[in-house]
Amino acid sequence: MQKYKAGIIGATGMVGQRFTTLLAEHPWFEPVVLAASGRSAGKSYSEALAGRWRLPVEMPQKFADMPVYDADADFDKIVSMVDVIFCAVDMPKEEVRALEDRYAAAGVAVMSNNSAHRSTPDVPMIIPEINP
Repeated sequence: MQKYKAGIIGATGMVGQRFTTLLAEHPWFEPVVLAASGRSAGKSYSEALAGRWRLPVEMPQKFADMPVYDADADFDKIVSMVDVIFCAVDMPKEEVRALEDRYAAAGVAVMSNNSAHRSTPDVPMIIPEINP
């Protein structure tokens, strides 16, 4: 089975960290991009998270040396590398909506834990226990 190339936007936050643990060995997705704000861009994932890993499990080793991209400034590069992004940014709703809309308009599927699009008519809500 072909795996979809995935990016995690907001990878340095707690939800982004959780996405890395869930996607590390996922049968459908191959994480190829980790992105966050400009503060973390240019560092390896382990450098960006030095002392800030918050989960009770270890950071998946496959991500430790991956570079962290700037979710905004590196947009074109990220879009060229992924089929789907998992969005876990901590920003005001208007900014989240703009960021997710930008990726979607570029043809990238967007999976988000944010509430910015929960009332948008053409954005489906996926709840694994209800619509797996």
